[in-house]
Amino acid sequence: MALDRATFEALVPSRFITFTFPNPISGQLLRVAVLDSPTPATDSPRVAAMLVPHHREHDWIFSTLDGHLQLLLSSPSISRLILAGDLPAADHCSPVIYNRSVNADTESYLVKLQGNLMPLLLALSPKSFAENGSLEIPFLSYDDNVIGSVIVEKCVGSCVGEMLVEDVEIESTESKREFRRRLRFKRMPNLIQTEVSIVPAVGSGGIGEVEFRLDLGVLVHPYLAPMAASLCLICSYIEERIRTGFTPKALCVGVGGGALLSFLQTQLGFEVFGVEADEIVLSVAERYFGLEVGETIRVFVGDGIEVIEKIGCRVMERNLGSFGVHEVENPCFMNDINQCGTKFDVIMVDLDSSDVCNGVSAPPLDFVQRSVLLSARSALCKLGIFVINVIPPNRSFHEMLIHEFREVFHELYEIDVGNGENYVLIATVSPIDSTLSGSENAFLVKLKRSISGAYMDSIRKI
Repeated sequence: MALDRATFEALVPSRFITFTFPNPISGQLLRVAVLDSPTPATDSPRVAAMLVPHHREHDWIFSTLDGHLQLLLSSPSISRLILAGDLPAADHCSPVIYNRSVNADTESYLVKLQGNLMPLLLALSPKSFAENGSLEIPFLSYDDNVIGSVIVEKCVGSCVGEMLVEDVEIESTESKREFRRRLRFKRMPNLIQTEVSIVPAVGSGGIGEVEFRLDLGVLVHPYLAPMAASLCLICSYIEERIRTGFTPKALCVGVGGGALLSFLQTQLGFEVFGVEADEIVLSVAERYFGLEVGETIRVFVGDGIEVIEKIGCRVMERNLGSFGVHEVENPCFMNDINQCGTKFDVIMVDLDSSDVCNGVSAPPLDFVQRSVLLSARSALCKLGIFVINVIPPNRSFHEMLIHEFREVFHELYEIDVGNGENYVLIATVSPIDSTLSGSENAFLVKLKRSISGAYMDSIRKI
């Protein structure tokens, strides 16, 4: 059926249309996807285009509405974003290996393709775009640090939906090659849920050439090291706990691949409890990301907000009991909150909003409720801290978050992750003794040995 050009004359918020079109150079079919911004258009709409990187046609970033929407939202001034790329193969039994190839022939082809696609792009532009006399349609580039990738596993969780585990090689400023294992969800494909370091099991080689093994001794996900760095604020307290025979306890809400849980236990000696909404995610964490559930790392399936509220309630009542946690088949997963025992020294939260229409943001708005924050404070020891990964979608969200935390906690600190997106917010139950927080002790030495001291130095009171 022929596509009516008039269909594209008006901007329709969130409208998404895909079709095939002959490649003007090779004659093979291209997949063309047109998405209008969810926000109302201005009087002078802007149109942009993007070519899908070769061999990444199947990647959810480029092949799904949610991925396309996140690409559009990363350029707020764009009213319509048009993607064009090779048509994904209908059936691919063997893993598709992507290797970035940038050479003179590739550059020449891409420049030629951009020029040849311009008549199509103009035909797909809103009528008001041409009426304003602006016929310039820029090609946006998708810049990430992936040199090569291959999908290791795809599966479906009851809460998060489709997810994938992939091995990637990333750009490195050092002489040695760097490889990562990543977990991504289809509902927000541009967001890396978990990332851990991997190295060739034997010898050397690249993606798709050799087997890899996990290297869990370092936190490579951008905001996890800053979250761990927050512990330097209470390092003297933790050292005293350890010296007197107590094992420090952490509650991690949002497990993902479990990199933070594993690090806290293996590198810092914590007893760790994790809460994850999806049992399949926990299974993936054990199978592919080295999460070892046992006596020192225990996890259970449940809603993070409900769990924090009910832990706080039970702690206040001094009568812990089981509640609303899903029964699960894996005996390593807890189904009774009684196993958490006493209060926690630190609660760490890593939850993102599942509403892709607002772009990537964290935490979910429901998390910033007085009842949740009060429960978190109740579940912490007197010198405990509450640590949360934050991706503010706008300034008003940031201001609201800070206001709500100030109403409940004694002091607030933050660490700028340095990626222009995340920051780590740290809230304390009691005042921090600045003369003791940074004093050298065995725990602080261990912490500095495990993560960059730059994150500790960048902690600032707000």
